[in-house]
Amino acid sequence: MDTNRQVKYHGNNHREVQLPHGSVHVFANDAVFETFEQKVYDMADNNLRIPRHVYMSYTPDAHIGVGTCIGTTAVWNMRDGFVSPSIVGVDIGCGMRVHLTPLHKRDLQDKQVRRQLIDAIEKYVPSNERKNSNYADIDIMDVVQHGLHGLPASYVPDERWLTHVEESTFRYDHSFLEHLPGKIKKNAHGQLGTLGSGNHFCEIQYVEIDESNRELAAKWGMFDGQVIVMIHSGSRAWGAMLGREYTKTLREAMHSWGVTNPDPNLIYAPINSTEGQRYLHLMYSALNFAVSNRHMIAFGVREAFRDVFGSECEVPVLYDLMHNYALKEFHREQPMLVHRKGATRALPAGHYLNTAAYKETGHPALIPGSMGTSSYIMLGSEHGLKNFYSICHGAGRIRSRRATREAVKVDEFEQSLKVGTEDEILVNHRTLERILDECPQAYKDVDQIIDSIVGAKLASVVAKCKPMAVVKGI
Repeated sequence: MDTNRQVKYHGNNHREVQLPHGSVHVFANDAVFETFEQKVYDMADNNLRIPRHVYMSYTPDAHIGVGTCIGTTAVWNMRDGFVSPSIVGVDIGCGMRVHLTPLHKRDLQDKQVRRQLIDAIEKYVPSNERKNSNYADIDIMDVVQHGLHGLPASYVPDERWLTHVEESTFRYDHSFLEHLPGKIKKNAHGQLGTLGSGNHFCEIQYVEIDESNRELAAKWGMFDGQVIVMIHSGSRAWGAMLGREYTKTLREAMHSWGVTNPDPNLIYAPINSTEGQRYLHLMYSALNFAVSNRHMIAFGVREAFRDVFGSECEVPVLYDLMHNYALKEFHREQPMLVHRKGATRALPAGHYLNTAAYKETGHPALIPGSMGTSSYIMLGSEHGLKNFYSICHGAGRIRSRRATREAVKVDEFEQSLKVGTEDEILVNHRTLERILDECPQAYKDVDQIIDSIVGAKLASVVAKCKPMAVVKGI
């Protein structure tokens, strides 16, 4: 880091770094803060060139992305602000979902049982195919218009599946669907209930409840040793095509307006412009696809658990949330557009944006680790207001996929997964070489990330979630 840069320390792992075009707030402990490279700050300064910004920050998992770092929160007033596909990300609506089970980790101690469960999940959530033929009766247009309420009732096991989510339906003007990219329906058809590749996964874990939040965990239906399912996926081809199309469209608009930025990959438009409005409304269609996709993955997982453990086995929803989006929220008594790219909203007890099911307690904030390491379930704090209630979204990469394959050997990955032991973290792939770029060595230390968030008083730990088996897409 440039030692000449002005840094103001606010205490509690909170620094404000002054850059030529504004300041970026960084929430990280000392060890993590020192790992931030110069390009992270260069990208922040490029983002801060966008006019009339209200606020920008990095969570401790921040790392280089396209146009904007993953781990960014950026805010503009709705009245005269800007929207940026680059500060949303291509995988619009990508996020997390957790389901509880009545099982204890000892019920999955036998590796054969875990292997049987992996095979059952792959039956309903095919990991080696782009399409899922199990749900051919679902009309994709119903889903992108109405979210979870566009699904047939047969795919909604109980009311919790509609109420224990950040949003069940994102409302927007459906007339904007006239501006969809060509072939988007064809490419996204059949993708509901599919993981996708990269860092997306379905992981079987068991929880260790944090002593400080034991009573809260019980209210949420959690207990020590409980088996849970954590799902990470997004809007698949629907969001990817929208992201690419409107990056191109807004880039052309910027050129016609004479707007430039040192980073050609940083794209933005006034919220109230024709292009800005079109992107925002169609982005909401992708958010509807994303929450419905995770819902259908979870439905498949439920079927798999019932195949293995009996038809009476239920897997109630804990929560579903996103970490790539831009939403209108009220802050400082004003409507603002809050972009979160690789950042998780973590609302405290009593906050008006909480879904009714979590109004009293605050909602679970779901933070995945890297493959083979622990994940976390957290609770937002009132102090989170200083960061627009944003916390981390995971561990954050420290190596690109290519660099990981060059630097890490398969046997190191095997050690991380405890291969050959009774506690082996089983995976659906028969060779780890195929998913080497998702090994823990590609990521920051998630425990340091969580320490940074807790130390910043943005959130507290409710449970640590330890992996037992993982289903990864290709």
